[in-house]
Amino acid sequence: MNALWAIPILTGTSVIAIGGALLVNRRADRIPLEQRLKNISGSPPTMRTRSAGNTRLTGMVENLGAKVSSQKSSITLREQLTQAGYHQPGAASVYIGAKIILVLTGLIGAVALISPTTWTQQNKILGIGVITMVMFFLPNLIVSSKRRKRCGLIRRHLPDAIDLLEICASAGMGLDQAWNAVTDESRTVCPTLADEMALTNLEIHLGASRTDAMRHMAKRTGAEELSSLVAMLLQAERFGTSISEGLQNYATYMRETRSQRAQEAAEKMAVKLIFPMVVAIFPAVVLLMAGPAFIALYNATRPQ
Repeated sequence: MNALWAIPILTGTSVIAIGGALLVNRRADRIPLEQRLKNISGSPPTMRTRSAGNTRLTGMVENLGAKVSSQKSSITLREQLTQAGYHQPGAASVYIGAKIILVLTGLIGAVALISPTTWTQQNKILGIGVITMVMFFLPNLIVSSKRRKRCGLIRRHLPDAIDLLEICASAGMGLDQAWNAVTDESRTVCPTLADEMALTNLEIHLGASRTDAMRHMAKRTGAEELSSLVAMLLQAERFGTSISEGLQNYATYMRETRSQRAQEAAEKMAVKLIFPMVVAIFPAVVLLMAGPAFIALYNATRPQ
């Protein structure tokens, strides 16, 4: 009887732990880049009080991750988390601490759930190992998904931003003024791209060169198109060519690239649809077409 009660209790505990980790992850993702800029320039006291009140649990997880993480691995991990949208200084430590907590929770929950069963010893060990590995790689899957989503969002809206930048440059505005104008116009369409452009503008105001700031932007977002844009602007400044003409040609190139990617995705769709068709649609079609024939054959061959 105790074992029957222990299974649902431990299952609920595991679900609560996983849900808590996801909520912490989502809470950290809600902090926009505008708060970072406001904190640098002077944010209101209410925002700082609210942030301090919401980081108690995150601070505990960060301390746990900081004790077991190395400086080298944290630098590499910090770059991946930055591309996923986590710009906080302790994001790498929180990530590692969350993985440790999830692994321990998954291991304890798997042992408690699988031990009372009648499985063989080998199957029990295999099941515990599978659950533990799933919990270990769960943060990796979340971060990878956010990286792909964020990079795809920036790539989708970057050609439009470059078009606006080219229009502003052709109208006689300087590149810095055009960059600020495009940042304000892009905020309602793609806040992620606007935040990255605002952070690049902040780096320029703090003394970094435009080329270095844009390279940092390309590194933060993981978009290779920004690296090509930096090379084009650097070449235009070095040889004295027209920036507006270069931006126009590059925007045309990016639109063509986006169209080619859409065509490539459409071509891959036919191959990707094979598996769901075989699993979901094909059995229903076979049952609908051959079902009556099998029933008639069974009735004809059934002994009277």
